[in-house]
Amino acid sequence: MAAAIATRKRPALDGPCFPAAKKRSRYVFGSIYEYKKLGVLGEGTYGKVVRARHRRTGETVAIKWVRATRGGGGDGTRAALREAGCLAACRGAPSVVQIRDVAADEATGDLFIVTELVDGPTLRDRLTLTGRFPEAPARAAMRQLLRGVAWVHRAGALHRDVKPENVLVGPGGALKICDFGSATPVRPPYDPEDRVGTLWYLAPEMLKGSRCYGPPVDMWALGCVMLELLTGKPMFLGVETKEDLLVEVFQLRHNMDSDGVAAFKGLPPDLSKAAGELLCGLLCFDEDKRLTAAQALNHRWLSESEEAESMGPD
Repeated sequence: MAAAIATRKRPALDGPCFPAAKKRSRYVFGSIYEYKKLGVLGEGTYGKVVRARHRRTGETVAIKWVRATRGGGGDGTRAALREAGCLAACRGAPSVVQIRDVAADEATGDLFIVTELVDGPTLRDRLTLTGRFPEAPARAAMRQLLRGVAWVHRAGALHRDVKPENVLVGPGGALKICDFGSATPVRPPYDPEDRVGTLWYLAPEMLKGSRCYGPPVDMWALGCVMLELLTGKPMFLGVETKEDLLVEVFQLRHNMDSDGVAAFKGLPPDLSKAAGELLCGLLCFDEDKRLTAAQALNHRWLSESEEAESMGPD
């Protein structure tokens, strides 16, 4: 296979894990023609994702196609390098999809991000099929997701679009966070016109239009995912605008102040107190008081033995 991203001559890093666009001409890419397309897997945030095989090694991979120029004047090349840089910084993370290569089409200038193929459903597919998770499998899933997000944050990045659709379920219930098309270095302020994330998982500070948010936005999204695992449906299902969602979030804050975990509807009646504590910590309105990934991983709900736990629902 063409040399992987970590072994190539790359431009100086702009921030902890992202190549500087002004020097990107020094980057040496592989050729997309080294891969044979096998079929379409789906659509990512900024491009189509296909299944392919490396012609020489025979490895089956997933390839995300990012056009050199996206609609609206966006720089697809810059976006692809930013995404690839984040994935490269997360190499070795067991709960993050692993990058294999960055390939290019010299004729068009399009870039292709090559990753391992996780041949399984998304977490959204699993929830749709089985409904809510019992507490033990939900805990096993959250442990993996928190480890993945902790790695992303240590790499100096934000994912900004954590949701069940962007989590792949591999063999044995191993979870892999994918689609880093919205990822960015932790370097506020951000452009308010930069459309990122998915409405139901946006943190309060993003809904209020803040340009100076940070890792807590991913932690709020993880709280939304945790509630969804435990109830079987999105917390803000049916809300269609940022304005309406912000009203819902303010109401949730008021209810949490008075009722605690009882503010969340649809939770199992036998849910442990520890699970409720973690949920409230992740969905804290105040970003400065919201749990970090490291703090959440040290929470007593996740400190229990994991050997006997399986991610899949009973």
